Amino acid sequence: MTDFQTQLSGIAKAIEEELDAYLAAARLGGPGTPPDRLVAAMRHGSLNGGKRLRPLLVRQAAAVFGMDGAASLQAALAVELVHCYSLIHDDLPAMDDDDLRRGQPTVHKAFDEATAILAGDSLLTHAFALLAEEKCHPDAVVRVRLVAELAAGSGAGGMAGGQMRDIEGESQGFSEGEIALMQAMKTGALIRASVRMGAILGGADEKALAALTAYGEAAGRAFQLADDILDVTASTEAMGKATGKDAAAGKQTLVSRIGVDAATRHLGETVTEAIAALAGFGPQADGLRETARYFAARAH
Repeated sequence: MTDFQTQLSGIAKAIEEELDAYLAAARLGGPGTPPDRLVAAMRHGSLNGGKRLRPLLVRQAAAVFGMDGAASLQAALAVELVHCYSLIHDDLPAMDDDDLRRGQPTVHKAFDEATAILAGDSLLTHAFALLAEEKCHPDAVVRVRLVAELAAGSGAGGMAGGQMRDIEGESQGFSEGEIALMQAMKTGALIRASVRMGAILGGADEKALAALTAYGEAAGRAFQLADDILDVTASTEAMGKATGKDAAAGKQTLVSRIGVDAATRHLGETVTEAIAALAGFGPQADGLRETARYFAARAH
């Protein structure tokens, strides 16, 4: 097993354990007791799947500044809760209308649409509760910066806004520039936020934060390009979710514009751009470099 594979399996195991412990009525309580059905739906949409790549980016970016994995784990978990919420909502009939996710029925199929909406709402809300806890970071100023960063990456100017642009593109059509903006928001914004949150946890100065932001933006483009290529070339069994749906739904992607071969070349160029952004860092950024290469390797 390579060092990168060890990192990937390590973060997946750590996040799975944290999710299992956190997504329980005793941990999620407020003025009242969480309904069992809601907790079960939250667990169904979060556990037993996913490579946990966004938490990995939080951990790797924090590690550039010498922070160990345990110290960045709570922020990484918050990012994963937001990602899981987004998948639950993306799969809804009013959005992408998917029946399969990570090889199992989507939350609205396993439960119902209303429960799926509430499960996503709850995961999103509790992500910010995790960032507010002193366990996340002892400095309240850092915690506030993390909250603001995750909100920016997941809100109207980030992931949620990107989903809106995606819906608009199905009927209105997009230029290549508009496709790039939509994807930078829908997919790239949370990847960008993951990298920046790790850097903030690690105490990055403005110059280092700018470099890591450039890396995160390029890595986000690479991830989405690989995903779009796989939607055309991979089987449903290999992906654990339906493929070939972008074209059927009239989705606007770079692959649909320039073809798989040209998109694959562009993917390689984008990964090179991501790695170049890390030129000012030494071996401590090797994890981020390997993750960018992994994003490209997914499409082959």
